[in-house]
Amino acid sequence: MTSQRLRVGAYYAIWAAVCASLAGILVAVVHTVCFSANPDAATFLRTLGGDIATALALAAGQGAVAFAVAALLAAIGRGLRTTVLLGLVIALFDLGMYLLQMTVPATELGWGPDLAVLAAATALITAAGVAPAGVTASGG
Repeated sequence: MTSQRLRVGAYYAIWAAVCASLAGILVAVVHTVCFSANPDAATFLRTLGGDIATALALAAGQGAVAFAVAALLAAIGRGLRTTVLLGLVIALFDLGMYLLQMTVPATELGWGPDLAVLAAATALITAAGVAPAGVTASGG
């Protein structure tokens, strides 16, 4: 049973990372097109590439946090439910946070606090999907 919960946790972590990646890529495109000075195509591509790389790194970290929480839940005999929705909520949180920080720069806290907020949000969203005791883990 624990291996099934871990398997669901691993798939969920991948899904969470994909959702977070898509949100980050969307914001990277908006940032590059609307908020960056791009005098030529090379600068545009360099800015876009850097923003996307950052978004993917952040999403990978969120996937790792999601898996760690899922593994902890599995270790105490609990699984996850509504994992598809949980991944979408993570993406929605990321999208909101990134757009807020992009449009209102005063809300930018710096890398350390931003990473802590993303990790805490991912952990809380994942923990919110814990299945009631006695319910087997499910992928949807």
